[in-house]
Amino acid sequence: MDPLLAADLAALPELLESTQRYAAGVLDGLDGRPAAHPPAPRTAGPLPAEGAGLAGALTLFAQRWAPGLSGSAGPRYLGFVTGGATPAALAGDWLTGVFDQNASSEVGSAAGELERETLGWLRELFGLDAGHSGAFVSGATMSNFVGLAIGREWLGERLGVDVGQLGVHALGPVEVLSGAPHSSIYKALSMLGLGRQAVRQLPVLPGREAVDVSALRAVLAARGGRPAIVVANAGTVNTVDYDDLRAIVALREEFPFWLHVDAAFGAFAALSPAYAPLLDGLAEADSVCVDLHKWLNVPYDSAVQYTRRPDLQSRVFGNAAAYLGPLTERPDFLHLTPENSRRLRALAAWFSLAAYGRAGHRDIVERNVASARRVGARLAELPGARLLAPVRLNVVCLAVPGDPAEVARALAETGEAFVTPTVYAGTPALRLAFSNWRTAGADEERIVAAVRKVLL
Repeated sequence: MDPLLAADLAALPELLESTQRYAAGVLDGLDGRPAAHPPAPRTAGPLPAEGAGLAGALTLFAQRWAPGLSGSAGPRYLGFVTGGATPAALAGDWLTGVFDQNASSEVGSAAGELERETLGWLRELFGLDAGHSGAFVSGATMSNFVGLAIGREWLGERLGVDVGQLGVHALGPVEVLSGAPHSSIYKALSMLGLGRQAVRQLPVLPGREAVDVSALRAVLAARGGRPAIVVANAGTVNTVDYDDLRAIVALREEFPFWLHVDAAFGAFAALSPAYAPLLDGLAEADSVCVDLHKWLNVPYDSAVQYTRRPDLQSRVFGNAAAYLGPLTERPDFLHLTPENSRRLRALAAWFSLAAYGRAGHRDIVERNVASARRVGARLAELPGARLLAPVRLNVVCLAVPGDPAEVARALAETGEAFVTPTVYAGTPALRLAFSNWRTAGADEERIVAAVRKVLL
């Protein structure tokens, strides 16, 4: 054994304690860490011929790389929809590395059962029923990919085509209908061979990002019974708008389509009685996407996908090899997602749910919504600023004087907050997404003060 590796093994308890102390110091210092660091080119160092051991590597990391990492684990990182990591989720993530399970196969490990239990808890949390089976994937993009892949297989079933054997060309033209599809839908369709141009973007309601259901009905009627895929939104990224899922579900009584719901972070509205009605109809979807490293506040990367057709799912992703064992009616997870090998992502989610339950995660959601509404109202009072949409849940969509991209860059340079630019209904704007469990009143004050300073 390499002498450095042997020395690290002998001193492992002490080394892990020193790493724990360093990690605790990083978390304790989040209030002082810049929310973001503008990118700066760095010259890559050479591969070490001889290592420095774990202690030396930790020192090198702390000096060379840690100062340039963002405060994305903290409450003033408002770009995209980025959660943090609850204490229990962080512990679960560390133990994921300790146990180092390959969660794709259930042979010789309880990892698969733990994942199934966690999927059941999440299914209950989101108001889905036992008819939905699921699996963990890396993020919303891959969750949308899996859901649309199953939808592609469903199209083949309806048209009498074995897509897995013959390829997507055998389907002929495919239409994916949606009012305000997320960019990951286009990416997933590109990867699936259906093409980005398969998306037919439908009209939305005036002043909304919710699809006009009457327009959807007209398009479906004009297809003459040919099946399609419909992508509905449960929480858009700009304004957290929701399609009328119940009305869309009702259309299936007349027309054949696969209903995929992108509920990447909007599914968490189910935790609050005030917002749960927005998800009426979600339980009837054929496939559902939910991202956990957003509002569940577990570390990257973690998401889940659910479907009512696991038989079609395993037809797409099944992997035949003697050493993997047979594909049964209860397939291992390697037969349900693109990955043959993957870490036990479920463990961090299991820990957070076990530690804080429905009530604790409901508290996170409702506090974040309250923060977004307070900050949105205060920012809208600044000269030249205005809300482009009501603060429905946790995202503020704000028009500002000047170029929003420049404002976002200047804000990042202060280190006080990080936001992202967007365009909504043709108007350039800023997005502020509140989804971190740590967010408190003092953070709101710092965010408002930083935006005011940049704008004024």
